[in-house]
Amino acid sequence: MYLSNIKLWNFRKYGTAGNTFNLAQPNLDLNFTKGLNVLIGENDSGKTAIIDAIKLVLKTHSYDYIKVEDKDFFNDSKRLRIELTFEDLSDNEAKNFTEWLGWKGIETKPYLKLNYDITRTDKKINPTDVKGGADAEGYMLTAEAKDYFKITYLRPLRDAENELISKRNSRLSQILLGDSAFKGKDRDHELVQMFEGLNENLKNYFKGKKIKFFNKDGGQIEESYTDGKKIKDKIDGYVQQFSDDGILTEFNVSSTELKSILEKFSLFLESERNVGLGTLNRLFMATELLHLNKENWDGLRLGLIEELEAHLHPQAQMQVIEALQKQEKIQLILSTHSPNLASKVKLENLIICNNGKGFPLGKTYTQLEKDNYIYLEKFLDTTKSNLFFAKGVILVEGWAEEILIPSFAKAIGIDLTTKGISVVNIGNVGFQHYANIFLRQNPPHMTIPVVVITDSDIRTYEKQGDIFIEKAAEVIESEKRKKLAEIKAQSTENIQYFPAPEWTLEYSLFKSSKLSDIFKKHAQEIHKKTPWSQNFELELAKKLINKRKKKTEIAYRIAHDLDEEMKNPLLAQSLKLKETDPTDSIFYLIEAIKHVAKV
Repeated sequence: MYLSNIKLWNFRKYGTAGNTFNLAQPNLDLNFTKGLNVLIGENDSGKTAIIDAIKLVLKTHSYDYIKVEDKDFFNDSKRLRIELTFEDLSDNEAKNFTEWLGWKGIETKPYLKLNYDITRTDKKINPTDVKGGADAEGYMLTAEAKDYFKITYLRPLRDAENELISKRNSRLSQILLGDSAFKGKDRDHELVQMFEGLNENLKNYFKGKKIKFFNKDGGQIEESYTDGKKIKDKIDGYVQQFSDDGILTEFNVSSTELKSILEKFSLFLESERNVGLGTLNRLFMATELLHLNKENWDGLRLGLIEELEAHLHPQAQMQVIEALQKQEKIQLILSTHSPNLASKVKLENLIICNNGKGFPLGKTYTQLEKDNYIYLEKFLDTTKSNLFFAKGVILVEGWAEEILIPSFAKAIGIDLTTKGISVVNIGNVGFQHYANIFLRQNPPHMTIPVVVITDSDIRTYEKQGDIFIEKAAEVIESEKRKKLAEIKAQSTENIQYFPAPEWTLEYSLFKSSKLSDIFKKHAQEIHKKTPWSQNFELELAKKLINKRKKKTEIAYRIAHDLDEEMKNPLLAQSLKLKETDPTDSIFYLIEAIKHVAKV
C-alpha cells in the first residue's frame, strides 16, 4: 500500500481567489510514486503545506500534537478539505479496511480514499474526523483502522540527540516496542527477566545480603556489601521517627514492565560519544528506517522528512539520499532546498512545487523523452540543479554567457540574484534536454519563465583550405532570417528562445555600438600576437572558426568593466546600456533578461 495521490482545497496557499469551493476542481491534485518522492522548489512554494496536510490526516507514530488551525485555511475561506488516495493494497492490508474500500479498473483492484473536511465559523473551527470511502462523503474510521495509517515524521529542525536518549515515551522506545523482537512480549521478554534479576540484586545490596553478578570482565562475583545497608538503615530510622507504624524502605531500579525498560535505553555510536548533529541525524534516520521496515506489519509504510539536508554536509547528503533510493519496501516523501540532493535524486522522483501547483517529473507527466532522462542523469549536476529552486531560468551555452549576463543585467537595472533567477550553463547546445523539464504533457502547465540564449551560428566568413572568404551580404541576411526564425519557432508559452543576431555572443558584442570598443580593447590585450589592426572582423572570424578565441577571459573582463561602471554615479556612466535601442546587436540579451525577470 502506498499514498498515490493528494488533493487539497483551500489549504494554506492551495486555494482560489474568491474562496470558491468546487469538489470537482481541487486546488492541488498531485500524484506520488511508490518509492522516493522529493519535493523541491523555492521558499514558500508549498512543500511544507503538502507534508503537513498528510500529517493532519494520518497522524504520526510519535504522537505529535497535530490539529487544524486558522492559518491552515486559505485566506478567509470557511472550508478546507484534504483527500488522500492509497493504492496497491495487498490482501492482508485490504482486509483491515473492507468497509471503506473502493474498486477500479477491469481487474477491480481495491483502493482506499480518506478525506478530512473542515469548516469554521467566526474563527471557530468545527470539530470533525477523518472519513474513508469511495464517495465524497465517506464513513468514520475506527481507531483501529487509523492506527494502520500512522506515519513516520522527521521535522526540519529535528533534535536527533533528544530523540535517542532515555526518557519517558522516548522515540527510541516507541520504535523498539513496534519491532517484532519486542511487540506483544510485555511479561515474558528476556529483558524483563534481566531487570527483575537486577531489581532483586539491588534490594539485597541495600539489605547487606549476598548478591551475584558479572563484572565488566565477565567474571562472576558473589559478595555482600555493608555501605548500602548503612544508607538504608539511616533512611529507615528517619522514616520511623516520622511514623510509629514500623515502616521499612525498599530500593528498586525501575519498573520491570517492558515499556519502562526500553524507555531507559539510549542509542549511541560504538566507541564515540561527543558526535556532531550530522552524525546523530544519520543515526536517528537509521532507527526510523528500522521502524518503517518492521516485520509483520500490514499498515502504511510512509516516512515524511522535511529538509533532509539539515545538519549534513554535501557528501553526507549524497550518501544518505543514495541509501534512501535503495529502499524498496517503503514510501518516502521528502522536501529539500539542496541542489546537491536534487542532482543526486533520479529525475522521475522529483516534484517541483511552483505557483500553487505540484509538478512531478515522471515519464507520464513531462515532455522529457527517454534519452532526455539518460542525458540529464549524467549532466544535471549540483550547479545546474539550482534551476529547480529558481523563480526564472536563463539557459546559456557556456562560461562566457554565464559570467557576463549577471553583470549585463545589473547594468540595465535588474539584479538576477534578488529576482531569484538562475543562469544555468549547460556546457553545449543541448538546450532541449533542459527545456523539456518545464514542459508538461497535459495541464496544468508550468509558469516558471525560461529563456534560452543561444548563438545563431550564421557565419560571415567561410574557410576554404587556408583562406577565409567573406560571404555576400545578401546571403548572410537570407541565412540569418531563416535561422533566427527556426530558433524562435522552438519557443512555447513559458520557454522563449533568444538567438544572437550576429553569429555568436562575441560577434554580437563586436557589432554592438554600445560594447564594441570594450570588446575590441580586451580582445587585443588578451590576443596580443593577433594582427587586429589589419582587419579586426576577419581576425575575429578566424578565431571563432578555429575555436582559438579566449571567450571566457574576455567575458570576465567585460563583466568587470560593467560592474565598475555601475559603481559610478549615474552622470559619470558612459555605457548606459538601459538606453540600448532595438537595432543594436546586443538587444537580444536585454529582451531575454527582461522577459525572465518579468519587467
